[in-house]
Amino acid sequence: MVRYGPLAKATWVVLVTLALTLAGCGDDATMLRVGDPMHSFSARTLTGETIDLPDACAGKVLVLRFWASWCPFCRDEMRAVETIWKDDRARGLLVVAVNVGQGTGQVESFIKDIAVSYPVLLDPGSKISRAYHVTGLPTTFVIDRQGRIRGRILGEASEATLRQAVEALL
Repeated sequence: MVRYGPLAKATWVVLVTLALTLAGCGDDATMLRVGDPMHSFSARTLTGETIDLPDACAGKVLVLRFWASWCPFCRDEMRAVETIWKDDRARGLLVVAVNVGQGTGQVESFIKDIAVSYPVLLDPGSKISRAYHVTGLPTTFVIDRQGRIRGRILGEASEATLRQAVEALL
């Protein structure tokens, strides 16, 4: 049996800690928290336009949703968000739905079926969702007029919950 002295044990602990720390480093290493500025990104819409955020939402309250057509909770929640969007866009609300990793045809078919009118962005390589540390769908970020994250909702939220989060910022 090999025995290590205190210095060898301390060195081992430092090396393991350093390796684990470096493994977590990178552009996406830090989890977004309430109060953090939103990450900027550009993405194509279903209509072929490019939306650059946060530029497109400057001075507006943003509801940034991550979803997929296979998500059983996304359909009803997207319809609930549509109601809020129609009620409050004149007051400075912008809703943007980022589809996570699906093709244009699947996304178009789903959006046509549920009839939502807010902008839908494509994230075919899931780069945007990774930058936002999306770990489950749906995930919704509520972002204030200054581009700071004010709420994160993981999973399905009721219309009342979403409305309350938005109303506090409008």
